[in-house]
Amino acid sequence: MKLKSWILAARCKTLSASIAPVVMGGAIALGDDLFHFWSFFAALICALLIQIGTNFANDYHDFIKGADNNRVGPMRATASGLIKAEQMKIAYLIVFSCAALLGTYLVYRGGLIILAVGIISIICGILYTAGPFPLAYLGLGDVFVLLFFGPVAVLGTYYVQTLSFSSTALIAGFAPGLLSTGMLCINNLRDLQEDQRVGKKTLAVRWGSRFAKAQYVSAIVLAAAIPALVYQLTHSHGLIMWSSGILIFALPSFHVVCCSQDPRRLNKALANTGKLLILFGTTFSLGFSL
Repeated sequence: MKLKSWILAARCKTLSASIAPVVMGGAIALGDDLFHFWSFFAALICALLIQIGTNFANDYHDFIKGADNNRVGPMRATASGLIKAEQMKIAYLIVFSCAALLGTYLVYRGGLIILAVGIISIICGILYTAGPFPLAYLGLGDVFVLLFFGPVAVLGTYYVQTLSFSSTALIAGFAPGLLSTGMLCINNLRDLQEDQRVGKKTLAVRWGSRFAKAQYVSAIVLAAAIPALVYQLTHSHGLIMWSSGILIFALPSFHVVCCSQDPRRLNKALANTGKLLILFGTTFSLGFSL
């Protein structure tokens, strides 16, 4: 039961948000004949550790703020009593420390710019729900997710392998960032009433459910358009266009998000969006590297 509790707290179904952009960064480096396995592998493990650490920190700090007392979404480990608060706090500090330790190799490879990215990522992961001005409670969570699970992750992974920047990696990175933002949109739409109660001013709380629904659809559509933009930039790797096919598989989620307030259906749409991210990252990466 204890192991299952930690797996629950890690939110494994959401980890595609950190895996997909790193894989894409590796694929773009491979397509440019500059792939470096150990840098790619270290970036992947660091990204996973930072996301898990962020999930643990969110679990702990949302519990402290009383934000998980009446959840309609998946159960949270600390709020449900499965894991003690102090244990969760120690756990997220340990996970972030492991990420920092492994990140020393990436800093050795990429220099001070990678050090800065790593420090900012960990700080933002903690401040997402912690401190007097938590990002998620100010409506800034969408910006954090878009950038750090998007262009920062893809371009950062590309850079530690190639020691150079790439406009292709930068532009391509917005696709996984947008898809991860779409997942957050559904999360915020589902938790709208509870977030209002605890003063968590997400964009859905600030501007209403209509905005959240439009934001979700726009995020997925824009993500599907990124491959065409990358193709226009590179005039090669035409197989990446297959990744735009996620729009077809997104239609059921569009219907649920726009027409339903049922938390169970929204949870399924959230899971489906995670699958869209996996599908997009896989098809784009194969298309660019072949």
